[in-house]
Parts: sequence; structure tokens; C-alpha cells
Amino acid sequence: MIIMVIIFLLLLFWENEVNEEIMQVSSLEHLHVDYPQSDIPVRYCNYMIIEKVIREPDYTCKKKHVFIHERPRKINSICTSPKKAPCQNHSTTFCFQSETKFQMTVCQLIEGTRYPACRYHISLIEGFVLVTCDDLGPVNFQGYVE
Repeated sequence: MIIMVIIFLLLLFWENEVNEEIMQVSSLEHLHVDYPQSDIPVRYCNYMIIEKVIREPDYTCKKKHVFIHERPRKINSICTSPKKAPCQNHSTTFCFQSETKFQMTVCQLIEGTRYPACRYHISLIEGFVLVTCDDLGPVNFQGYVE
């Protein structure tokens, strides 16, 4: 009986750990933040897309992806920005815009359709970041304004 209780507790603990990992992997910070910017001199986008497993749910290449090169704490502060407006794609959801411009890398798909055989063009930009927020902070990256 004691062994069964121990096994049950171990399984419960393991399941919670796996669920936390899945949630963490799909977070805004994991998918869009690269701070400090990784020191990859050649093919930055191609490397980062594979490193962070950035793809569409059907395993096709993502057409465009943005990496933000700013401290997570500064990105979290976007949720307190007075610049708040309905998001373009979701009229009932509000987007918050950063008050300052952030350094970003835009990866634009130039070749490939099935992940991981995707090749990207890199563009370095500076712009205002748009995110959706919940009570804990930024949830989804919605885009940027140059």
C-alpha cells in the first residue's frame, strides 16, 4: 500500500513537471526574447529558429519570426504602458505598446516549407513592441511598429 502511494505521488510530480516544461517552452520569453543577443556571426535566424523550435503547429516553416534583444524585465513593463489599444486581429483583445523602441531581429522565410528545412533572411530593426498581457505579464507577441 505504501509503495502504491509513493508511485502515485511520483507520477503526479512527474506529470506536473512535464506540464510546466510545455508551458515554459511556449512562453513569449522563450519564443521571442534573445537577451543578451546570441553571438552567432552567420545565419543567426536559421540557427535560432532550430534552437528554439520555432515552427507552425503543422510542422511547416513559420513565414516570419521576431527576436527581441531586451531584458525580460523591461519587456514585462510593457504591460503597464499607457499605450493600450485593441489588437488588429482581435478586436476584443487589447495590445500594449512599449514606450521605448527595442532592438529586434526579424527573420523572414526565403526558402523551405517543412520544418526544420527552413531558410531565413535577417533584418535588424528598432521598433515599438506590441504584446497582449494577463495578470502575470506579457503573454503573446503581437508585432511591432517601426
